[in-house]
Amino acid sequence: MKRVFAAANAVIAISVGIIVLLGYFISLPAVSGFGFILLQWAVILAGVAMLVGIWNLFAVHLQKIHERRPGSVYSLVLLFFLLLTATVSITPVFEQLQHVILNGIMIPAEISLMAVLAVTLVYASVRLLRLRGNLTSIIFLSTTLIILLGSAPLPFIGQIPFLSDWVKPFISNALTAGGARGILIGVALGTLTTGLRVLLGADRPYGEN
Repeated sequence: MKRVFAAANAVIAISVGIIVLLGYFISLPAVSGFGFILLQWAVILAGVAMLVGIWNLFAVHLQKIHERRPGSVYSLVLLFFLLLTATVSITPVFEQLQHVILNGIMIPAEISLMAVLAVTLVYASVRLLRLRGNLTSIIFLSTTLIILLGSAPLPFIGQIPFLSDWVKPFISNALTAGGARGILIGVALGTLTTGLRVLLGADRPYGEN
Protein backbone atom coordinates (compact mmCIF):
# COMPACT_ATOMS: atom_id res chain seq x y z
CA MET A 1 0.00 0.00 0.00
CA LYS A 2 2.85 2.39 0.79
CA ARG A 3 4.36 1.80 -2.64
CA VAL A 4 1.01 2.58 -4.27
CA PHE A 5 0.75 5.89 -2.39
CA ALA A 6 4.38 6.72 -3.19
CA ALA A 7 3.81 6.03 -6.90
CA ALA A 8 0.60 8.08 -6.89
CA ASN A 9 2.38 10.98 -5.20
CA ALA A 10 5.15 10.80 -7.78
CA VAL A 11 2.67 10.81 -10.69
CA ILE A 12 0.73 13.76 -9.25
CA ALA A 13 3.84 15.80 -8.49
CA ILE A 14 5.43 15.18 -11.89
CA SER A 15 2.17 15.88 -13.75
CA VAL A 16 1.50 19.12 -11.89
CA GLY A 17 5.09 20.28 -12.39
CA ILE A 18 5.00 19.58 -16.12
CA ILE A 19 1.63 21.34 -16.57
CA VAL A 20 2.80 24.45 -14.68
CA LEU A 21 6.09 24.47 -16.60
CA LEU A 22 4.33 24.13 -19.96
CA GLY A 23 2.08 27.06 -19.04
CA TYR A 24 5.11 29.35 -19.19
CA PHE A 25 6.22 28.19 -22.67
CA ILE A 26 2.99 27.31 -24.48
CA SER A 27 0.45 30.07 -25.17
CA LEU A 28 -2.58 27.79 -25.02
CA PRO A 29 -5.37 29.21 -22.80
CA ALA A 30 -6.29 25.77 -21.47
CA VAL A 31 -2.76 24.89 -20.37
CA SER A 32 -1.91 28.30 -18.91
CA GLY A 33 -5.29 28.60 -17.20
CA PHE A 34 -5.08 25.16 -15.62
CA GLY A 35 -1.49 25.86 -14.55
CA PHE A 36 -2.63 29.11 -12.93
CA ILE A 37 -5.31 27.19 -11.02
CA LEU A 38 -2.69 24.73 -9.80
CA LEU A 39 -0.51 27.63 -8.64
CA GLN A 40 -3.47 29.05 -6.73
CA TRP A 41 -3.98 25.67 -5.06
CA ALA A 42 -0.30 25.62 -4.13
CA VAL A 43 -0.60 29.08 -2.55
CA ILE A 44 -3.65 27.93 -0.55
CA LEU A 45 -1.80 24.81 0.62
CA ALA A 46 1.19 26.94 1.62
CA GLY A 47 -1.12 29.20 3.64
CA VAL A 48 -2.69 26.20 5.36
CA ALA A 49 0.78 24.83 6.12
CA MET A 50 1.72 28.18 7.68
CA LEU A 51 -1.40 28.09 9.86
CA VAL A 52 -0.56 24.56 10.95
CA GLY A 53 2.96 25.69 11.84
CA ILE A 54 1.61 28.61 13.88
CA TRP A 55 -0.80 26.29 15.70
CA ASN A 56 2.04 23.86 16.41
CA LEU A 57 4.13 26.74 17.81
CA PHE A 58 1.21 27.83 19.98
CA ALA A 59 0.58 24.29 21.25
CA VAL A 60 4.23 23.62 22.09
CA HIS A 61 4.65 26.83 24.09
CA LEU A 62 1.26 26.38 25.77
CA GLN A 63 2.28 22.91 26.92
CA LYS A 64 5.58 24.34 28.15
CA ILE A 65 3.70 26.91 30.23
CA HIS A 66 1.28 24.28 31.55
CA GLU A 67 4.13 22.02 32.69
CA ARG A 68 6.07 25.00 34.11
CA ARG A 69 9.30 24.11 32.39
CA PRO A 70 12.38 26.35 32.64
CA GLY A 71 11.93 29.37 30.40
CA SER A 72 8.13 29.21 30.45
CA VAL A 73 8.04 32.97 31.12
CA TYR A 74 9.46 33.60 27.65
CA SER A 75 6.82 31.28 26.20
CA LEU A 76 4.14 33.27 28.00
CA VAL A 77 5.46 36.55 26.58
CA LEU A 78 5.65 35.00 23.10
CA LEU A 79 2.05 33.75 23.21
CA PHE A 80 0.79 37.05 24.61
CA PHE A 81 2.30 39.10 21.81
CA LEU A 82 1.29 36.47 19.24
CA LEU A 83 -2.36 36.75 20.26
CA LEU A 84 -2.11 40.54 20.54
CA THR A 85 -0.63 40.92 17.06
CA ALA A 86 -3.17 38.51 15.55
CA THR A 87 -6.08 40.31 17.22
CA VAL A 88 -4.90 43.75 16.14
CA SER A 89 -4.16 42.59 12.58
CA ILE A 90 -7.54 41.00 11.86
CA THR A 91 -9.71 43.60 13.64
CA PRO A 92 -10.48 46.74 11.59
CA VAL A 93 -11.21 48.75 14.75
CA PHE A 94 -7.56 48.50 15.84
CA GLU A 95 -6.14 49.86 12.59
CA GLN A 96 -4.31 52.67 14.39
CA LEU A 97 -2.67 50.16 16.73
CA GLN A 98 -1.22 48.36 13.72
CA HIS A 99 0.97 51.39 13.00
CA VAL A 100 1.92 51.56 16.68
CA ILE A 101 3.02 47.92 16.67
CA LEU A 102 4.89 48.37 13.41
CA ASN A 103 6.64 51.65 14.19
CA GLY A 104 7.00 51.21 17.94
CA ILE A 105 7.87 47.52 18.31
CA MET A 106 8.77 45.73 15.09
CA ILE A 107 10.98 48.37 13.45
CA PRO A 108 12.97 49.12 16.67
CA ALA A 109 13.39 45.38 17.22
CA GLU A 110 14.73 44.95 13.67
CA ILE A 111 17.10 47.91 14.16
CA SER A 112 18.36 46.36 17.40
CA LEU A 113 18.93 43.04 15.67
CA MET A 114 20.91 44.79 12.93
CA ALA A 115 23.03 46.49 15.59
CA VAL A 116 23.68 43.15 17.30
CA LEU A 117 24.53 41.70 13.89
CA ALA A 118 27.14 44.42 13.30
CA VAL A 119 28.78 43.83 16.69
CA THR A 120 28.69 40.06 16.18
CA LEU A 121 30.25 40.45 12.73
CA VAL A 122 33.15 42.47 14.12
CA TYR A 123 33.66 40.01 16.97
CA ALA A 124 33.59 37.05 14.57
CA SER A 125 36.07 38.82 12.30
CA VAL A 126 38.50 39.36 15.18
CA ARG A 127 38.22 35.73 16.28
CA LEU A 128 38.68 34.58 12.71
CA LEU A 129 41.82 36.70 12.47
CA ARG A 130 43.16 35.13 15.69
CA LEU A 131 42.42 31.58 14.55
CA ARG A 132 43.38 32.00 10.89
CA GLY A 133 45.71 34.88 10.30
CA ASN A 134 45.78 34.57 6.52
CA LEU A 135 45.12 37.06 3.74
CA THR A 136 41.43 36.15 3.43
CA SER A 137 40.77 36.88 7.11
CA ILE A 138 42.58 40.20 6.89
CA ILE A 139 40.55 41.22 3.84
CA PHE A 140 37.32 40.17 5.57
CA LEU A 141 38.09 42.16 8.73
CA SER A 142 39.26 45.19 6.75
CA THR A 143 36.10 45.20 4.65
CA THR A 144 33.93 44.96 7.75
CA LEU A 145 35.68 47.89 9.42
CA ILE A 146 35.52 50.01 6.26
CA ILE A 147 31.78 49.41 5.88
CA LEU A 148 31.12 50.20 9.55
CA LEU A 149 33.28 53.34 9.54
CA GLY A 150 31.73 54.54 6.29
CA SER A 151 28.15 53.88 7.37
CA ALA A 152 27.92 55.36 10.87
CA PRO A 153 29.28 58.75 11.98
CA LEU A 154 31.96 58.67 14.66
CA PRO A 155 31.68 60.65 17.93
CA PHE A 156 33.24 64.14 17.74
CA ILE A 157 34.40 63.39 14.17
CA GLY A 158 31.35 62.65 12.07
CA GLN A 159 31.60 60.76 8.82
CA ILE A 160 34.98 60.19 7.25
CA PRO A 161 34.79 61.86 3.80
CA PHE A 162 36.95 59.44 1.83
CA LEU A 163 35.42 56.29 3.31
CA SER A 164 31.80 57.44 3.23
CA ASP A 165 31.97 59.10 -0.20
CA TRP A 166 34.19 56.74 -2.23
CA VAL A 167 35.27 53.49 -0.61
CA LYS A 168 32.02 52.44 1.08
CA PRO A 169 29.80 53.13 -2.01
CA PHE A 170 32.25 51.24 -4.23
CA ILE A 171 32.17 48.20 -1.94
CA SER A 172 28.39 48.36 -1.47
CA ASN A 173 27.38 49.09 -5.07
CA ALA A 174 30.02 47.20 -7.04
CA LEU A 175 31.53 44.37 -5.02
CA THR A 176 28.52 43.56 -2.85
CA ALA A 177 26.09 43.76 -5.76
CA GLY A 178 28.29 41.42 -7.80
CA GLY A 179 28.48 38.94 -4.93
CA ALA A 180 24.71 39.13 -4.39
CA ARG A 181 24.10 38.46 -8.08
CA GLY A 182 26.42 35.47 -7.92
CA ILE A 183 24.55 34.10 -4.92
CA LEU A 184 21.19 34.63 -6.65
CA ILE A 185 22.45 32.87 -9.78
CA GLY A 186 23.63 29.96 -7.63
CA VAL A 187 20.25 29.81 -5.86
CA ALA A 188 18.44 29.88 -9.22
CA LEU A 189 20.60 27.09 -10.63
CA GLY A 190 20.14 25.01 -7.48
CA THR A 191 16.38 25.55 -7.58
CA LEU A 192 16.27 24.64 -11.27
CA THR A 193 18.31 21.50 -10.67
CA THR A 194 16.11 20.45 -7.74
CA GLY A 195 12.95 21.09 -9.76
CA LEU A 196 14.23 19.03 -12.68
CA ARG A 197 15.17 16.17 -10.37
CA VAL A 198 11.67 16.23 -8.86
CA LEU A 199 10.07 16.33 -12.32
CA LEU A 200 12.19 13.42 -13.48
CA GLY A 201 11.39 11.43 -10.33
CA ALA A 202 15.00 11.26 -9.14
CA ASP A 203 14.12 13.04 -5.88
CA ARG A 204 10.86 12.36 -4.06
CA PRO A 205 10.52 14.73 -1.09
CA TYR A 206 6.79 13.97 -0.96
CA GLY A 207 7.16 10.25 -0.19
CA GLU A 208 9.54 7.33 -0.02
CA ASN A 209 12.79 7.32 -2.01
